[in-house]
Amino acid sequence: MVLATVLSGCAGGLVASTPPDTYGLSTAPEVAGQTARNRQILISEPTALKALDSEQIVIRPTPSAIQYLAKSQWSDRLPNIVQDKLVQAFENSGQVGGVGRPGDGLAIDYKIITAIRAFEIKADAGEQAVVEISAKVLNDRNGVVLASKVFRSTAPVSGSSNAAYVQSLDRAFEVVVRDMVGWTLSRI
Repeated sequence: MVLATVLSGCAGGLVASTPPDTYGLSTAPEVAGQTARNRQILISEPTALKALDSEQIVIRPTPSAIQYLAKSQWSDRLPNIVQDKLVQAFENSGQVGGVGRPGDGLAIDYKIITAIRAFEIKADAGEQAVVEISAKVLNDRNGVVLASKVFRSTAPVSGSSNAAYVQSLDRAFEVVVRDMVGWTLSRI
């Protein structure tokens, strides 16, 4: 009887909190491009500063301030999500012999090395999503960088809900992915 009273007292002190809404990015776009069917590529995990290397969704109220979207989060660390969508986009293109991540056991011809520079809502610029990712194509056989480019896209936020913010990030990211895959296919 005493044990039941102690346990019920403990349970009464617990407050149930609502988990944050969790978001992912939509399916990677299908990209047409130059064929490189005899090439295998490795998509490294993108690098990112700590503010972007998390599950938090970044909002920039001013150019020098960072906040996070309240009661919302990504379904995984942002670099993992970006890497996964890039792998999917190259697979969906049907233009490469193979694509994978480190540890997948492919005989790699090229590495795609990326860095997430921006993946955020800029609140000081009329609320728009900004996605910027730099990419390098590295010949895995000799370590030479064949090409590098920065891909950037913006999309207006239409609405004031957290879902509207994420949808605008998704639209901007889709353009970056489409451009990056097409550009990469033309370089390998």
